[in-house]
Amino acid sequence: MADETTLATLAAITVTASFPFYLYGAWIMIDAETVSWDVLVYHLKIIFPGLVLNTVPVVTWMLPRLFQQLNGLSALHAILGLQAYAMLIFALTGIVRIFQTKWEVDLYRDPDQDVSLDDLHENMGAWRGRLRVGVFGYVIFWVFAWLLGIYRYLSGYVFV
Repeated sequence: MADETTLATLAAITVTASFPFYLYGAWIMIDAETVSWDVLVYHLKIIFPGLVLNTVPVVTWMLPRLFQQLNGLSALHAILGLQAYAMLIFALTGIVRIFQTKWEVDLYRDPDQDVSLDDLHENMGAWRGRLRVGVFGYVIFWVFAWLLGIYRYLSGYVFV
């Protein structure tokens, strides 16, 4: 089996590699004038590998070692990471409802309908707010957790 430094390096590389997927996925949605089904699917194809690159090292390498190296920095790192995932779940509560509503009125297959999203459902504004807060919160907490993780990696494995 690989030594601890090799595993830590692989974890740092894969988690870091997830960030460009998040940025490009966000750019796809921001740049799209209309979010059609094709745009949504393309966005998900970009975001999903980023989530996998981030989540696999967290679940398989970081979480099992958390209590072995529990100190203030590792606890803060874990809290920031968990908060990022909590914000992602919060965003999903909005995404699912928006998806359901847009699917019911066929806005993915026929995106040229002249209808305001807020007119589709009385709660659409709240769902879109959840989505925005959740996604921005995820990214912010992810960046803080990543920065702290890189610091822990450098101080624990590189500059020992």
